[in-house]
Amino acid sequence: MSEITRLNSEDATFRAELKRLLAWEQSADPALESVVRDIINDVRSRGDAALLEYTARFDHWSVTDAGGFEISLDDCRDAVSAIDGEQRAALELAAERVRAYAGHQKLESWSYTEADGTVLGQQVTPMDRVGLYVPGGKAAYPSSVLMNAIPARVAGVGELVMVVPTPEGKHNQMVLAAASIAGVDRVFAVGGAQAVAALAYGTKTIPFVDKIVGPGNAYVATAKRMVFGKVGIDMIAGPSEILVVCDGKTDPDWIAVDLFSQAEHDEDAQAILVSPDGDFLDRVEASIKRLLPEMPRAEIIRASLKDQGALIQVRDLDEAVGIANDIAPEHLELSVEDPQAMASRIRHAGAIFMGRYTAEVLGDYCAGPNHVLPTSRTARFSSPLGVYDFQKRSSLIQCSAQGASTLGKTAAVLAHGEGLTAHARSAEVRIRDDD
Repeated sequence: MSEITRLNSEDATFRAELKRLLAWEQSADPALESVVRDIINDVRSRGDAALLEYTARFDHWSVTDAGGFEISLDDCRDAVSAIDGEQRAALELAAERVRAYAGHQKLESWSYTEADGTVLGQQVTPMDRVGLYVPGGKAAYPSSVLMNAIPARVAGVGELVMVVPTPEGKHNQMVLAAASIAGVDRVFAVGGAQAVAALAYGTKTIPFVDKIVGPGNAYVATAKRMVFGKVGIDMIAGPSEILVVCDGKTDPDWIAVDLFSQAEHDEDAQAILVSPDGDFLDRVEASIKRLLPEMPRAEIIRASLKDQGALIQVRDLDEAVGIANDIAPEHLELSVEDPQAMASRIRHAGAIFMGRYTAEVLGDYCAGPNHVLPTSRTARFSSPLGVYDFQKRSSLIQCSAQGASTLGKTAAVLAHGEGLTAHARSAEVRIRDDD
């Protein structure tokens, strides 16, 4: 039995089969939404008391008062020393690279002066306070701390507040160390939809924020969707995705493990290989069968590849580029002879990994660009998380007397046309008699 679906672009049913493969949608679960809505309303009305109850119920951990949720910055600094030296060096190097890359993304204010002295421009300012949600249930994600916190810090955010689930009251030292290295200001051992509600509306213990970023389970994602508008959010992410375009000249074992790297996230993750070389697809499929039993998360990978994955044979690499743009993947590997030339033709992808040596996993941890990326074809209209997500833009307008008079005539005509007399009058009173 095949471990993964095989498709061929020359088959009459290809487009329909590809559409079915990409048809994943995050369907609303009325029962889950009802639970999350109740949690949010409860936290809004009862604040810390609700947080205490939900933490005891879901994380099986009780504290005497909500102040016990806060993890001191001293504890985070101590965690840096407590973790293994190799882990510490890896976190610090990854942080340095993410920080350096983020520095190139920072937007700057600008302005220009027109001939009559009118000044127009744009003022860029950071957000005051941002909330970072870090998953902490089944696994710990220190890399998520770095990827979400460092761009916010580079942007100049005034205060960064982190929340992290703490099952049975056990803190993950790598997560706390990452918080210290990334420059997080406050850390709270609270998770779930209740943590999102606390960040959105504030409690006596946890301050409200302007934006919430970071991944989470279905409850967290639903809560973020529900509080959007009260606060900003980064995105609602779907399952992880990887699309590899290969000319058939890369080691098939390399490609197989690249597909595994995303498939092991969960059963809904998607891993697709596109190549014009049918023999190469056969070799990759053989590598998958041979290497899969070695993977600790083999059952998850197998389910992901069987239900969501595909090996697609295309006519040529030009057709591969077209299919890549149709899929608009979260991660796109271009394992070809001239990846930069191919990348210039890619219009839709969260991150593009160029060349045979550039494994997607490097982007997950330490290459420098952010690993928070658009999924589920949203790369058609959205971008990776970056410094710009933590900056706001204000328009600047300063009219000279001449500019106010000249522009006032145009504004008044348009305002009268809309039936807004006071608008027109506000412009007309500034029109000079001699103009």
